[in-house]
Amino acid sequence: MSHPREEKTVLIIKPDGVKRGLIGEIISRIEKRGLKIIALQMIWATKEQIDNHYPKDEGWIGRLGEKTLKNYQDFGMDPIKELGTEDPLEIGKKVRGWLIDYMTSGPLVKMVIKGIHAITMVRKIVGSSMPADAEMGTIRGDFSVDDATAANRDKRAIHNLVHASENEKEAEHELNFWFAPEEIHDYKRAEEDIMF
Repeated sequence: MSHPREEKTVLIIKPDGVKRGLIGEIISRIEKRGLKIIALQMIWATKEQIDNHYPKDEGWIGRLGEKTLKNYQDFGMDPIKELGTEDPLEIGKKVRGWLIDYMTSGPLVKMVIKGIHAITMVRKIVGSSMPADAEMGTIRGDFSVDDATAANRDKRAIHNLVHASENEKEAEHELNFWFAPEEIHDYKRAEEDIMF
């Protein structure tokens, strides 16, 4: 196991975060936490790139469908009436398609973040992917106004500003997928000797 301060993760500011002018705010929160941004780039992703960014395995897709079904159940919505099915895998495929459309609707800002427990720290900074569940003080809790029920009714992805790698395996895939080694620039922050 490498030193915890060597951990890297990927954060992507989604099109709604870019369009709402939150790039600087998001970067500021990452840096103020003591994490380093070691790669940064704005792109307009293609459907193929986003299709390869998100997992294609049936387990992950089925979980998307299960989350949507739970939301429908919680709010008394009929999945068959709304989506024509109650099969989690089929619903997950629809949701994955909505994600691809959303993530290609405008430019993204992708970055690599490094620091002690970077994956966990970034997930805490961004907050729950469901805006209503995100704590105040997190990026989504302070700036997300979208709702899963509204998104489901509109047949679109939730506009929740950012994507953050969920675990080490996802972080490694996203790091290798989105960045070439020469695009990553490590350096020593001035306060590193004091902080850790």
